[in-house]
Amino acid sequence: MAAPSAREAAAGRIASGTWLSFPAVGSLPIVIVTEPLSEAPTEWLEARCRVSHGPPDSAEFGAAAASAEALIVRTATRVDTALLERLPSLRVVGRAGVGLDSIDLDACRQRGIRVVSTPDANTQAVVEYVTCLLCDALRPRLFLEAPVGDAEWRQLREDVVGLWQMSELRLGILGLGRIGSRVAEVARAIGFEVVYNDLLDIPSERRCGAMPVSLTELFAESDVISLHCDGRPSNRGFVDAGLIESMRPDVVLLNTSRGLVIDEQALARFMRRSPGASAILDVHAQEPFTETCPFLGMANVHLAPHLASRTLHAMEAMSWVVRDVWAVLEGRVPAHAAC
Repeated sequence: MAAPSAREAAAGRIASGTWLSFPAVGSLPIVIVTEPLSEAPTEWLEARCRVSHGPPDSAEFGAAAASAEALIVRTATRVDTALLERLPSLRVVGRAGVGLDSIDLDACRQRGIRVVSTPDANTQAVVEYVTCLLCDALRPRLFLEAPVGDAEWRQLREDVVGLWQMSELRLGILGLGRIGSRVAEVARAIGFEVVYNDLLDIPSERRCGAMPVSLTELFAESDVISLHCDGRPSNRGFVDAGLIESMRPDVVLLNTSRGLVIDEQALARFMRRSPGASAILDVHAQEPFTETCPFLGMANVHLAPHLASRTLHAMEAMSWVVRDVWAVLEGRVPAHAAC
């Protein structure tokens, strides 16, 4: 039987099309990448390792699992005990992204598996996205595709008017971490009064001009609320019915963090009763959401498909988690280790 080509070997396939186990070749470690990475980091990794590409339910994954020393995931792959049991040789999990709620850190610690990520890779992208959402929510715009007459021109200028300037409004930020603090910095520069609430005591020099307030005050007295919470289990439903019901009837709520932090049913009830309020939700408790999503058909709730970090620069920066994965495989200390 002819030896497999490099491409066939990388996929764990021989010429006949049958699937075999994925044995190590020489000293090259085997790495499984379950979701696509950017081109340059992928090529960098493939110059150092044997790389298998495929999600956990693929034949490629199954062929490489027994010998894989590293696993790299993005958003869709859940690294739990069941998956780890399929990877007996695993030494490191790389998360090409920021949040680690899809990775069971305790299970990894128990097995001596390092977890690395890219905590600041998408900060700028998300901050730009939040700024765009603020403009979408607060500053109406209209573009003409053809000339109009004097009367229509005047009427359009009467109709398309922003109710508020940002300098008149209070922005409340829930979570003043890397992204929340940069949002505060940008919002202050635009002219917002900015307040925040965080689990941690943030030193004044790191608040970017934002003023700390209680959780109750943030929700009850902010004109705009932007959520920047991580996906830890204790944050599930953190924005509960009590906080939601305390919001102003004309509030603007933005969520670009994690869908699970909001009680979606409670928010749907509030938005249904508050036609002057609006919500822009980039993240959702279930992704992709289905026909059971409680916000479907609501004119004042706008649903986006998790786009905040989707710039080419941010996606490549997140993909460079391969450097820390390689550091662990070489026995060096990674730059960004979660465990």
